[in-house]
Amino acid sequence: MKLSVVIVNYNVKYYLAQCLHSLKHALKGICAEVIVVDNASVDGSVDYLKQVHPWVRYVASDTNLGFSKANNLAIRQSQGEYVLLLNPDTVVGENVLREALAFMDGHPKSGGVGVRMLNSDGTEAMESRRGIPTPAVAFWKMAGLCRRFPTSLRFARYYMSWLPWDRPARIEIMSGAFCLMRKRALDEVGLLDEDFFMYGEDIDLSYRILKGGWENWYLPLRILHYKGESTQKSSFRYVTVFYKAMLIFVRKHFRHFSRLMSTPLQMAIYLKATCSIMGVQWEKWCCRMHLVEPVVKEKPLFVFHTSDAHKDRCLQLVEKNGLQAVFESADSWKERGGAKERGGAKNVPETVYQVFDMSQHQYADLFRRFSATFGGRSLIAFWYPEENRLVTNSQVLMG
Repeated sequence: MKLSVVIVNYNVKYYLAQCLHSLKHALKGICAEVIVVDNASVDGSVDYLKQVHPWVRYVASDTNLGFSKANNLAIRQSQGEYVLLLNPDTVVGENVLREALAFMDGHPKSGGVGVRMLNSDGTEAMESRRGIPTPAVAFWKMAGLCRRFPTSLRFARYYMSWLPWDRPARIEIMSGAFCLMRKRALDEVGLLDEDFFMYGEDIDLSYRILKGGWENWYLPLRILHYKGESTQKSSFRYVTVFYKAMLIFVRKHFRHFSRLMSTPLQMAIYLKATCSIMGVQWEKWCCRMHLVEPVVKEKPLFVFHTSDAHKDRCLQLVEKNGLQAVFESADSWKERGGAKERGGAKNVPETVYQVFDMSQHQYADLFRRFSATFGGRSLIAFWYPEENRLVTNSQVLMG
């Protein structure tokens, strides 16, 4: 068997259903298996997914094992020459797996491969290429110098942001959202470290692959990853879990720095978490005291790109969910600029979703054209006529 795809699910059945829909097309011509580990979801994920994607193998856990343990459970059962760790909130282009596997076949020293992850607005996710978070690199990131000097070989190493997006490149750290690895490399360096419950395990494994004499690569193959928009990186939970994972990594791989760095890192964790909480409370207090006007969210505009044959089903979904919507033909967006794609609507809100009829498009072509046409100005959304289901970065709507 050529490839084993491992996905860990927790209460995101509709997003995972979309991921598996894209994966089914991307796996054509590849001898592969797909293993989904469900981490004790309470949304009926397994029963639902078994009906819509019966070709997948499901492993249901009675408890939430965390990301590392759940992935390891499936990896130990896998039979592929390569193993792909894939997040359920991703959408994979049809060409990605074939081209990534061909690259690894042609580069026998490659232990792992990451890809060009897109945010929901078509822009590149910085997590696509990363450097080893040594104590110095971690400090530059926490101090904000990584963002301030994005082309600096020293300060920007955390995201390796000096690398071009459109060419393959050697990198150090791959994202766990899409991490394609050679099974032989995993046999040599070991599986994910289960001390990491969530976050940091991909950094640790990538580093161990490098230390084992293998190479990690970035390939300019596009996938969509919702996490770039949906994760509230200023939240207390994210800050504490992420930076505690970084602390585990430093203690494990840089023992000679651990005493020196433990206290500053812990201080940074609680400082960032405290600032996050204080910021939220400050905004609430200002609203209560009428010092600032409360933010009233505008209804987003949904621009449907579909054929006349499917327009009635679109209207049904729009009316049921009370959406503000306009319609374009399925292909007109390809020739016109993003600003003109709003169908002539007046008072266009800040948030605009470009909704694509997935009976008319391929993911790979859509990602490329959407990034070029709308990059950073609109959000991408997918409409599936057969289920009359609309999937955005923040919600799933049924017709």
